[in-house]
Amino acid sequence: MVTCEYMRKMADYNRWMNEKVYAAASRLPAQELTAERGAFFGSVMGTLNHLMVADLIWLKRFTRLPTANTALDGLQGIETPTALDQPLYQDFARLREQRVWLDGVIVAWANALQAEHLEHVLEYANTRGDRFRKRFAGLAMHFFNHQTHHRGQVTTLLSQAGVDVGETDLRALLADET
Repeated sequence: MVTCEYMRKMADYNRWMNEKVYAAASRLPAQELTAERGAFFGSVMGTLNHLMVADLIWLKRFTRLPTANTALDGLQGIETPTALDQPLYQDFARLREQRVWLDGVIVAWANALQAEHLEHVLEYANTRGDRFRKRFAGLAMHFFNHQTHHRGQVTTLLSQAGVDVGETDLRALLADET
């Protein structure tokens, strides 16, 4: 069962991992970041871009929930991407800057959620126009799982390029019990 505590922990994990992944990726030259590596979205940069695109698409959908909180207000001036591989920023530094900002939005959004928000049903269309009606709690699980899935691909691409991301397990963020 999805809880607000789960959402907050996953938002923290998302931010922590993105900081680690971007720090690791910054050790590669620009041509290595954009080199075709056979991943779903081609390169390290392509995969990081896809994560930003997907996060924006989902968060913009979440703004339509009746319980959307003010943490998502900063997305109002941002157009919703129309393709999963739509390039958002041409240079890594700008993508990283926007990632830091978006992760702050995600943390603030998760911190403002209340239990009753998780029960709402969201009606939306995917980028192909297919229509769905899904409970927000399940979509929130997908939102965070999708991030983990593609960051796993990025850590593999970085490892293949000789860059170690370090600890990636959520377990590292869990407090020790006394």
